[in-house]
Amino acid sequence: MMPIITPDWQAPHNVAAGTTTKQAPEGALPTELQFLKQVHGARVVPIADVRTARTPVAADAVTGNQPGDHCAVRTADCLPILFCARDGSEIAAAHGGWRGVVAGVIENTVAALDTPPADLLVWLGPAISQDAFEVGDDVRDAFLAANPVDDACFQPNDRGRWQADRYSLARRRLHKCGVRTISGGQWCTYSDPERFYSYRRDADTGRMVTFIHLKQAPDAWAIWG
Repeated sequence: MMPIITPDWQAPHNVAAGTTTKQAPEGALPTELQFLKQVHGARVVPIADVRTARTPVAADAVTGNQPGDHCAVRTADCLPILFCARDGSEIAAAHGGWRGVVAGVIENTVAALDTPPADLLVWLGPAISQDAFEVGDDVRDAFLAANPVDDACFQPNDRGRWQADRYSLARRRLHKCGVRTISGGQWCTYSDPERFYSYRRDADTGRMVTFIHLKQAPDAWAIWG
């Protein structure tokens, strides 16, 4: 079982990316990784601001455009989203909690990048699947208030609630922004306890780290490919 899941995209050679699983060995991640204070919002910040801050920066997406920059988010059912310019000039990582997606974290991340949306590669990392993501009317209503066509991403269940498709909700927003190259989105963190942490399944649990890195040299972080 692979300790690292790597994106199935045609990224440039100076970009490395992936998501840790429970099998990731200690030390698989570089010590210089810095994390956001994720608040389920829509704020996007450059990694330079995170590095210089004295306390963790409250935001849910981070961008980078310099060799050596790395962007990372932590999740355990929420959707991690990676962005990469086709020419390798810039990167981003976003934490796609449902509140943040409603608030516009995906659109804000696309807007924060200089690369035209059609020239972005986007990868949807491991998250809870529609079969396992049961929500109430409040969640569905919040999405439909922002975008009524999102109704297609919610299926009623026999308990009077809804099964929400996080991956489709994200793809719809990316397509609306003009992003055309989207990969990933085939996992379920809830139903795969051997590989993934899941807050909904276990409550008291760890977190996967999904990150993307602009290499300073071609062989940097060889573990990530």
